[in-house]
Amino acid sequence: MKTLFTYLFSLLVITVTAQPPAAQQPPFDKEIQEFKKQDSISFPPKNAILLVGSSSFRKWQDVQTNFPGHTIINRGFGGSVLPDVIRYANDIIIPYQPKQVIVYCGDNDLASSDTITPEIVTRRFKQLFYIIRGKLPSTTITYVSIKPSPSRYQLMQKMTETNMLIRKFLKSQKKTSFIDVFNPMLLPTGRPIPAIFLEDSLHMNAKGYAIWIKAFEPKLMKKAVTD
Repeated sequence: MKTLFTYLFSLLVITVTAQPPAAQQPPFDKEIQEFKKQDSISFPPKNAILLVGSSSFRKWQDVQTNFPGHTIINRGFGGSVLPDVIRYANDIIIPYQPKQVIVYCGDNDLASSDTITPEIVTRRFKQLFYIIRGKLPSTTITYVSIKPSPSRYQLMQKMTETNMLIRKFLKSQKKTSFIDVFNPMLLPTGRPIPAIFLEDSLHMNAKGYAIWIKAFEPKLMKKAVTD
C-alpha cells in the first residue's frame, strides 16, 4: 500500500511539474488592450497628430484642449522605454495613419540601468524610426528631447548626449523635427526648475506642461484634419 501511495504521489508531482507555465503578458499589455478597446468603440481619425511614449505623455490628459486647432491622439503609456514602444508600434502607431508622430521616450531607458548609454538609446530610437518610416513614409516623425528632472539629475550628462545624438540623426532624415524641452526647463544655474515638477520631482505639473505647450506649438504639423 505504501508503495502504491508513493507511486501515485510521484505521478502527481510529475503531472503538476509537467504543466506548462502560464504565458506571461508583455509589459503594459493591459494598457495597450485598453487603447484597442477604445479604438473599437470610436476609431481615431486619420491624419491626426499622434503622441506616443512614456508617462510624461500619459499624464498630459488635457493635451487636446491645449491645442484646439489640431486633432491629437495620445498614446503615452506607463513608464515605458523605447523597446516597449517598438513592441507595440503595430498596435498604437501604424493603424492610425497619423500626419505626425511625436515621440517622448528615452528618459526611462537611461534610468533603467547604468549600462544604458546615449548610444544605446539612440540606436533604439532609430529602430523605432525606421519601423514608422517603413510603413508610414509620408508621416513626419518628431522627437521630444529628454526632459531634465530633479530626481534624475545624475543623468543630466547622458540626457544631453542622447538629445544631441538623436537631434543629429533627425537632421540627416527627411520629414523630421526635434522639440527641445530640455533647455527651457532649466534654471540659469543649469539645474532643473523645481517649481515645474510634482512632489516626485520627476513628473510635471501645469507649469511644466505650459513650457511644453510653448515648445510644441511651432512644431505641430499644420492643417491636421479630422476626416
